[in-house]
Amino acid sequence: MLKTPSDHDPATDDSDRPIGLLVHELIEDGKAYALAELDYVKAIAAAKANALKLPAILFGVAVLFALAAFVALVVGIANGLATLIGPLAGGLVACLLFAAIAGGLGWYGMMRLRRDL
Repeated sequence: MLKTPSDHDPATDDSDRPIGLLVHELIEDGKAYALAELDYVKAIAAAKANALKLPAILFGVAVLFALAAFVALVVGIANGLATLIGPLAGGLVACLLFAAIAGGLGWYGMMRLRRDL
């Protein structure tokens, strides 16, 4: 609440305090405010990190199972080709096929990254 001139109390007047002391108090109050804001942001970040732990673990395990399924597919294709063109040639054809797919996806990702940035 703003004080009117009639509410002026000379006992609580800051005009007799040195300016250096007032500036020091202002700096200390600013530091305290900044530290409180930093603690608030840290608390929010910690809460979000705790909320994301289990989903991150589950996604990691899902990626491992997807990788295992992909390896099984590659081995199956290599074995299927091995019956047609021999084991070494089947493995090489499967390797070249999936390397070409990986290269194409990598190239497309790089082009998208360059375009979007």
